[in-house]
Amino acid sequence: MLALKKVERPRELTWFHAGSMLYGDWGTSKAYVLGIAFALIGHASWFFLGLMSVLTAVIGVCYMIVCRIFPDGGGVYSSVKHQSRSLAVVGALLLVADYVITAALSAVDAFHYLGVPHPEIWAIGSIILIGGLNWIGPTKGGGIAVVIAILASLSATILMFFTLPSLPHVNLVWPENNWTLNWTHFTVLVLALSGVEAIANMTGIMKPPVERTSKRAILPVLLEVSILTFLLGLAMNAIPGLTDHTEDMLRAIGNHYVGGWYGQLISIIFGFLLLSATNTAVGALVSIQYSMAKDRELPDMFARLNRYGMPKLALFVAVLVPVLVLILQHDVLHLAALYAIGVVGAITLNLGACATNFKIALKKRERALLFVATAILFLIEITIATQKHQALMFALTVLGVGLTLRFAAKKVIRLPLPEEVLAVNVLTVSEAKEIAPLYQSSSMVALKTLNTYLLEEAALRMKARGENSIYLTYVEESPPAPSGELPTEVEPSTESVELLGKAQKLMEAKGLTAVPIWRLGEDPGKLIADAARELGVTTVMIGTTKRSMLVSMLRGDVLRTLNSHLPSDCHLIISG
Repeated sequence: MLALKKVERPRELTWFHAGSMLYGDWGTSKAYVLGIAFALIGHASWFFLGLMSVLTAVIGVCYMIVCRIFPDGGGVYSSVKHQSRSLAVVGALLLVADYVITAALSAVDAFHYLGVPHPEIWAIGSIILIGGLNWIGPTKGGGIAVVIAILASLSATILMFFTLPSLPHVNLVWPENNWTLNWTHFTVLVLALSGVEAIANMTGIMKPPVERTSKRAILPVLLEVSILTFLLGLAMNAIPGLTDHTEDMLRAIGNHYVGGWYGQLISIIFGFLLLSATNTAVGALVSIQYSMAKDRELPDMFARLNRYGMPKLALFVAVLVPVLVLILQHDVLHLAALYAIGVVGAITLNLGACATNFKIALKKRERALLFVATAILFLIEITIATQKHQALMFALTVLGVGLTLRFAAKKVIRLPLPEEVLAVNVLTVSEAKEIAPLYQSSSMVALKTLNTYLLEEAALRMKARGENSIYLTYVEESPPAPSGELPTEVEPSTESVELLGKAQKLMEAKGLTAVPIWRLGEDPGKLIADAARELGVTTVMIGTTKRSMLVSMLRGDVLRTLNSHLPSDCHLIISG
């Protein structure tokens, strides 16, 4: 067996970028919650939107607590693992159900906002296109997503200010005196919580102190989502003769309070925000399958990468399942019903696990808040399961397939690894630093393939310098995780160990001691530069890139990234 290695993730995510990413997920809820609320509840929807805004704020505060107590990853899969791996897998599969419907619902609602005919066909096409782009692992879309999120928040805030003069004149209709019916209406709007789980997955890459970074990221988004959703819900009820805007309520509000041009503008902005959320959901689906496969909770075929560092089968599933959902069901109201059971289940498990974990230090009021929130969400989940039979069947199908695959991953005997692979002891950067006094070297060779020309040139340079040791580094590319979610410890792939082993033997034949270093991440250039800085080398040697112009444009140019991040006193030698 290969040894597990601790993933060394750089903590560079600022509160601003984390908040923007959270808004791109959580903030999209108002695009469809308002229309769904009015379609189902009519002019009494303001009351239920107010209650849901309060619950949204409470859950946001709960996730501030979760982020503080789990600074290395507080998503349901990571946090629940501390108590039960089986429950963690159930939580992860509920997230899978959530991400599947997020991708489908966001895509179809995006094209409702963009006003195209047959939005379900456009939605299916967009998911397939997003899958195609993710095949080569685009990592440069993060900045665009942040810009779209900021524009969406600004446009919604401006719209709210235009509605303020009309709010005192809203004719409020109180809900019927029927507790069962009112509770059902309340549970329908629970998809306003969608996306809050994303912030907990980011803690592993947040700038320390994580408690402060996460709080500053959550608080403005929490206030925007809860306050604006409620106020826009009030304004919605003041529009006379409002009908048939279930899928694009923000457009209707913009048309009425500002003008048709603003309704069109906000539709375009939120249309692209929803498509960005679709892309995030597809990426999150890939990431969670990859993480579970690396943890051996899914068959290892879900972690096998293509040449661009993207898990092939995981991406195929992440595209195929939302497309199938849209083929079978593309009505926004019905998709919303399928949506809620996954997101509520995952949040309930996460908060419940934290509340009942007495090994973690929590203040009494914090634990009480987690217990209360868990109880409310559990009742909502039970209500959805008993009243929405299609949602229950969908969730059970995802759980059934996932748990069956997990059983297969545990029971299927893997082929024994070759002895030469087992004999190679690859190191992390921290492990290499510990033995640096024994094997001092001023140079590092970055490998992607067995480049004998590059290795021979490196050996000649080391001999000329009178050195007898050299670092070999290999970056095993992981899928671009939208939230930064990766297993804490993973097993290097057989391919990476084989390559480093062959390179090590080749260098030994040249009379050099090679120190093989393995890293996991989505940005090879930056990871190589970070390793060079940590080990204090003065020269990094690398072969010329074989990436096409399109791949370099979408994924990023490894050589350019490496050169820009290397220390000023470190030389980069590119061997053709």
